[in-house]
Amino acid sequence: MDISLFDLGISFSALLIPIAFLLYYKVKIVKDILIGAARMVIQLSLVAIYLEWIFNLNNAWVNCLWILIMISVGVYTSIKRIGLNWRYFILPFFTASIISVIIIDTFFLGFIIKLDNIFDARYFVPITGMILGNSLNHNIVGLTTYLKGFTEKSELYYFLLTNSSSFKITLRPFITEAIKRGLNPLIASMSVIGLISLPGMMTGQILGGSSPVIAIKYQIMIMLAIFVGCSINLLLSIIFSNYVIFDSGKRLKNDFLKNN
Repeated sequence: MDISLFDLGISFSALLIPIAFLLYYKVKIVKDILIGAARMVIQLSLVAIYLEWIFNLNNAWVNCLWILIMISVGVYTSIKRIGLNWRYFILPFFTASIISVIIIDTFFLGFIIKLDNIFDARYFVPITGMILGNSLNHNIVGLTTYLKGFTEKSELYYFLLTNSSSFKITLRPFITEAIKRGLNPLIASMSVIGLISLPGMMTGQILGGSSPVIAIKYQIMIMLAIFVGCSINLLLSIIFSNYVIFDSGKRLKNDFLKNN
């Protein structure tokens, strides 16, 4: 069942509820909410127009170009949110995202769904987008933990570097903590999915008329793809970052957290 533009417009009246108590308690984020809602409408409207075009065109090169744009936006957002030096982290983050997308799309679209064309826009674009979107959130948490851990615990790092038998052992506690912090929210979401929340993709398929059984199968596949994709992306981002945040003597470069 479609939703008319008039009814969709009326749905925004629900925002009056949170806005009312925000004003009552003088929480000064009402302007941010209105701007965020406006941007959401504009951005999703433009995406809807573009996706209609890209689905009808269904050109592999155009689809790949769109994925590269999404990766670029994700890398830009990660670097900006964490507060990193651009010249150090553009290549490591971009490379990690590319590799994780290739692995996940090849496996899940090629071997699980068995698409004749894994670049089919109706599968390739939204599934890759979900993986990249989730990877962005968890990468920011994990990489913030990892990189800032060196500045906040520099004495521990140099102690381990001096007393450990290898550089890999020195890095292990920092990597362990980063992966744990980065992936814990995703593990928590997986553990309660279907009990506390019904995922958006599954709900959308059911509302679109698909069988709940089919919708659940796809949701299970998507959650596995998201988790594996996030894990690979985070780990590779950490590994590739190690090549740019240390000098030849394994000392930390003192400007890698500066956002120049």
